[in-house]
Amino acid sequence: MIDEIEKDAQERMEKSISALKSQLSKIHTGRAHPSLLDGIMVPYYGVDTPLKQVANVVAEDSRTLALTVFDKSAIQAVEKAIMQANLGLNPMSAGGAIRIPLPPLTEERRKDLIRVVRNDAEQGRVAIRNIRRDANSDVKELLKEKEISEDECRAAEENIQTLTDGCIKQVDAVLADKEKELMEV
Repeated sequence: MIDEIEKDAQERMEKSISALKSQLSKIHTGRAHPSLLDGIMVPYYGVDTPLKQVANVVAEDSRTLALTVFDKSAIQAVEKAIMQANLGLNPMSAGGAIRIPLPPLTEERRKDLIRVVRNDAEQGRVAIRNIRRDANSDVKELLKEKEISEDECRAAEENIQTLTDGCIKQVDAVLADKEKELMEV
């Protein structure tokens, strides 16, 4: 029973970390990466469709993304969707392809992005602590119903705390990597 609670807590904490990584990958660092455009939806034949399903996105070089739109009639819709995504990107179409040059980041913009990244990391830590609280309350519930002893309860809480500490260290490492990446010129 305790093992199930600990395993569930671990899985949920790992999902929180991967969600944080996914969130941070969307913050662009001046380097072109196809995942920058992951959240963009394109109105395609009256249906909002993910950009990945309408176009092939590749990093042409470190500062340029290249899109090959599958249906040439959707090029303008794709351009408009990218501009409306508030990513600070300005697509340029050339024939059947769209090129998106990434503007260089200013020092001020880098500091703003670091603030955003730190806030996202703190939200990740809070999510992990909430999972710890839920797991500890489940363990205490078992103790209250006399399904486990106090020693087992204390051991389980220590295991959950160790797990929490490890996950928070992972969040801090992800944050440090992203900050370092943002400050590179």
